[in-house]
Amino acid sequence: MDKSSSDGNLNLVSKNTETTPPNYYFRRAKRDREEDWTSDFSAFKEEMKAMMEALMSDQESELKKLFTPTLTEIQKTNRNIESSIALLMSKNEELTKKVELLEQQKKKDNEYITILENKVEDIQRTERKSSIEVKNVPKGKSETKEDLINMVVRLGKSIDCNINKSEIKDIFRVRGKKEGQINTPIIVEFSSTILKTDVLKMSKAHNIKHKGKLCAKHLGFTRSEDTPVFVSEQLTVKGSRLHYLARDLAKSKGYKFCWTSYGRVYVRKNENSPIITIISENQVNSLIQAI
Repeated sequence: MDKSSSDGNLNLVSKNTETTPPNYYFRRAKRDREEDWTSDFSAFKEEMKAMMEALMSDQESELKKLFTPTLTEIQKTNRNIESSIALLMSKNEELTKKVELLEQQKKKDNEYITILENKVEDIQRTERKSSIEVKNVPKGKSETKEDLINMVVRLGKSIDCNINKSEIKDIFRVRGKKEGQINTPIIVEFSSTILKTDVLKMSKAHNIKHKGKLCAKHLGFTRSEDTPVFVSEQLTVKGSRLHYLARDLAKSKGYKFCWTSYGRVYVRKNENSPIITIISENQVNSLIQAI
């Protein structure tokens, strides 16, 4: 019997069915589901990304609206601060220049003042070149200028130095700076510098030769006659101050000699050392600090 074509196809399908593995259909279905899930996830990601971008855009817009005025104000404030700082720096430079100019002017003024002070000192020293100062002389109750002249004449006799009344140009007792100060110095102006120098030299020689140094009895006093008196040249205020400091210097630093001559102050370490003229307090301080 002849077989029909349909039977042949059935046999072929049956045969193909027998040769195709059953798992093929499951893998195919699984792959389709995975592709669908991947497609859905990609779409979800894109949607979420779009949502996030939209949200961030909205937030950025809101932040700009919120902070832009504040930032603008801050920037404006910063510009104002920068302008103020620049102005202050400019003024500071101007003030610095003014201070420098003032310091330079002050230095020049101080130099000029020093020059004037030295000139005044020279004038005062010249005015005193013929004068001596007698310190610690007891003061009488009714002391007159004639009494003072007689004291000086008597002093001259005591030190073997002849002094005539006519050689005394002026004489007076200094007023006390403090109330109750009695034995203030007596200033004697002679007619010549030579006589003044002789009186100083002979007074010093008398104190060296005699155990009993000059005292009130050598000026003719019968009361308080043992009161010591001191004869020196009349110094200016500055000269007196420098002489005081120079004596302290001599004591503290072992200077053997300290003396005055024609209103100037001198010190000397020993016979072989140079003579130093004291001209200022700063110089004395430098000598004290010197090793």
